[in-house]
Amino acid sequence: MQPHIVFDDASWTLQLLDQRRLPQESIWITCNTVAQLVDAIQTMVVRGAPAIGVAAAYGCALACRQVASQDHWRTSLKPLLETLAAARPTAVNLRWAVERVAQAVATAPNPHTAAALALAEARTIHEEDIGMCQAMGHFGAALLPDSCTVLTHCNAGALATGGYGTALGVIRAAVAMGKQVRVLADETRPLWQGARLTAYELACDGIPVEVLCEGAAASLMARGEVQAVIVGADRIAANGDTANKIGTLGIAVLAHHFGIPFYVAAPSSTFDLATASGAAIPIEERDAKEVTCPCSTAIVPQGVGARNPAFDVTPAGLLTAIITERGVLYPPLEEAITAVLGGRP
Repeated sequence: MQPHIVFDDASWTLQLLDQRRLPQESIWITCNTVAQLVDAIQTMVVRGAPAIGVAAAYGCALACRQVASQDHWRTSLKPLLETLAAARPTAVNLRWAVERVAQAVATAPNPHTAAALALAEARTIHEEDIGMCQAMGHFGAALLPDSCTVLTHCNAGALATGGYGTALGVIRAAVAMGKQVRVLADETRPLWQGARLTAYELACDGIPVEVLCEGAAASLMARGEVQAVIVGADRIAANGDTANKIGTLGIAVLAHHFGIPFYVAAPSSTFDLATASGAAIPIEERDAKEVTCPCSTAIVPQGVGARNPAFDVTPAGLLTAIITERGVLYPPLEEAITAVLGGRP
C-alpha cells in the first residue's frame, strides 16, 4: 500500500489520500490549518482510529505554525488543540495523540521550537503505529489456522492506521507466514468501507477477498464458511467493552452463537483506561443523508428520516481475545488489560 498520510516539510502541509474517492480515484487533500484537518477528519477524508490519531499528531504541528506570529501564542494554541481533539468523539486515539504532542511542546520557549518538537513527536507516533501494527500481526497470525476464511467488518487495514493495519495486519502477517487465508469483507454501510477500502487493500496485496453483502454473515456462518472474525476498534474501555463500526455487535453475537472465535486487534493507544465500561463511550451519530442519499443519490422516499450511528459497542463477554502489540489478552479481559496495559502512559 502506498503512504496515505504524508507531511511535507518544504511546504509545511499535511497531505491526505482522500479515502472517500477510493478505489476509483487517488486524490490528495492538502491541509494547511487545523480547520482544514478537522474538516478532513469529520468528512472522513481520513478515518480509522489509529490513522486519525496520526493525522491529528501532525495537525498539532500545523497548529503551532498557525499561531507563530501571535504574541500570546501559547494561549492561542490551546483552543486549536482542543478543537482538533474534539473533531470526532468516539475514537480515543485522536485525543490521545493530541495530548501526547501537547505534552511534548509544553516547555517550548517559542512557537517555532514548539512546531519542530510537535512534528518530531508526530513522526514518532506515526512510526510507532506502524511498528505496533506489525507486532499485532505477529501475535495475531499465530491464532489463525493454516487454512481458513476470516470475516472482517469495516476497514482496519493500512488505510485505517499509520500504514500496516490492525485486523488486516493480522491477515497480512498470516499470509506472510505461508498460511492460506481467504477474506470475507462486509460491505459496511453506509459508506461501504469494507467494499471500497478493505477489498481494495487486499486486492492490491493479492490476498483472496470477496465482498459480503450486509446481512449475509449469519447464513455463511451457519454453513461453516467462516473460521474466525477479526475486527479493529475505535475505543476499548477498561473492562474490554469495544466500540467499533456500527454492525460489529451483530457480527459478534452471531460468532458467539456459532462458536466462531471473535478477535479484536487494536494498539494500546486505542484503550481508554479512564472509561470503566462501554456504557460511557460516546457514540457519534452522523448525518442521515449518508443513509438516505449515498453518493448524492436519494434511495429513501422524501420525508423519511434515517438513523446513522457510526459505531456500536460489543460487550467484553463476546470477545475471544484482544490482540495488541504487547501480546494477546484473554478473558477475564479487565484483569488482562490492567496487567498488561495498566501502566500505559
